[in-house]
Amino acid sequence: AGPRFHSRLNAVSKTYCYRIETAAKKNVFERRYVYGLGEPLDIASMRRAAAYLTGEHDFKAFCSLKRMKKSTVRTVDSIEIVRKKDYIYFNFHGTGFLQNMVRILVGTLLEVGQGKRTIESVQDTLDARDRTTAGYTAPPQGLSLMRVDY
Repeated sequence: AGPRFHSRLNAVSKTYCYRIETAAKKNVFERRYVYGLGEPLDIASMRRAAAYLTGEHDFKAFCSLKRMKKSTVRTVDSIEIVRKKDYIYFNFHGTGFLQNMVRILVGTLLEVGQGKRTIESVQDTLDARDRTTAGYTAPPQGLSLMRVDY
């Protein structure tokens, strides 16, 4: 790398994975790396809600910082939700993410999957650009940075 290289500022895209365990009995060996939700989720509804979040949007409602100095417009290329046995994987790929953005997106999608929020409310949250209209911030367990492209 050149002398002016910066690992965060020179990133072109990032991929995050958030892992959730839906089994009633949690795996004690993975408790630090998986969010042990312990209840079933409506995957189809979460996938439909995730479709509202892909593309270029102002994600101000999905940022934990109250005052951002720079733009809160980001591009999320894809949100993939995959079920494997008792685990659900949320894979996010985009050009950049705001502080706690992935965890807030997951919390919002989980509320959809639990029936606490409608699918259409995700679009309303994007339009409102108000953090109080988004879902809760999912816990840090389960979030992994999988890849950074330069």
